[in-house]
Amino acid sequence: MMKLKIIDKYLIKQFISTLFFALISFTLIFVILDMMENLDDFIDESVNSNIVLQYYIVFIPEIIRLILPISILLATLFTSGKMANLNELTAFKAGGISLYRFMLPFLIVTFFISLINIYFSGYIVPHANKHKVFIEQTYMKKGLVHFGSNIFFQDTKTRIVTINFYDISLGQANQVSIQDFDSFDKTKIVSRTDCERMIYDTTKHSWIALNGSTRIFNDSTEYLENFSTKEFNNLHFSPDDVIKKQRKPEELTLTELDEFIKEQIRTGNISTKLEIAYHSRIAYAFSSIIVVLFGLPISANKRKSGLALQFGINMLVTFLYLFFMKISQAFGENGILPPIITAWTANFIFLIAAVVNIKYAMK
Repeated sequence: MMKLKIIDKYLIKQFISTLFFALISFTLIFVILDMMENLDDFIDESVNSNIVLQYYIVFIPEIIRLILPISILLATLFTSGKMANLNELTAFKAGGISLYRFMLPFLIVTFFISLINIYFSGYIVPHANKHKVFIEQTYMKKGLVHFGSNIFFQDTKTRIVTINFYDISLGQANQVSIQDFDSFDKTKIVSRTDCERMIYDTTKHSWIALNGSTRIFNDSTEYLENFSTKEFNNLHFSPDDVIKKQRKPEELTLTELDEFIKEQIRTGNISTKLEIAYHSRIAYAFSSIIVVLFGLPISANKRKSGLALQFGINMLVTFLYLFFMKISQAFGENGILPPIITAWTANFIFLIAAVVNIKYAMK
């Protein structure tokens, strides 16, 4: 039993050290390629070297999230492939250690990495992405938004604001709806204001609604007020805040994304893409386990083809997995599959394929 523990420690040490090397190597390659692509933007906008350094520091978490499955694949192949070439796997088999037992340390480590990756990609990466987008817009003049459409956000705990179109140059919101809900029963609407336009008064720090109506709902009655001009001094957002409300899903943490989805559903808007993004972030974190289940059985068998062909086969499987994930997302966004099924379909299909591959490798 003690011997197996020593073997486990040996395998885990080899696997983790190779994984760190792969992560560092791929990250450096990714940064160099991106730097070459953005070099003109840095020069044209005279971006300070400290800002450039800061940009790539906050970009690294997103890079790690993207390359982690490939890095784990490389670590798996090199660790088991090296052992196969040195006949260490033959010694393991002679000692009665099966392929299942050999895979166990890799799977346990990868499982914990996947759990950590859920938090990493769900909370750390979005915060880094926010700062990266800020640098791009402020210093590199990239991704600047000149207008916004279909903006929905929660102004207070009981108020939802919907803006169909917002023109930044004019500072004007068009086709606006403001819905207030009961503080005790969030499903009960107490008032709703709809207007054609809304502009911001910078002197009074209030919004002016133009050509609209306000409906106030009581238990059994409804009061309607039409207006040409109406001032709202109790709204808690400014023109700058409106565009910030349009953050992309990759800039939202899992908690913020979940709250945004609930807000969209509550206001009667389609949230399918957001739900797919939410579930896909979790599903992608577990793709590393699929990679290990595919890679280990192939690389654990000593073949004349060598490590290069084994790596090529596993890379092909990995890209097929990513391609299938994109295809399933397209089906989900068109409403053919539920969001959670869309996000996990690729994982389940390739998990079954991996199990079949293990059975084949055992023969």
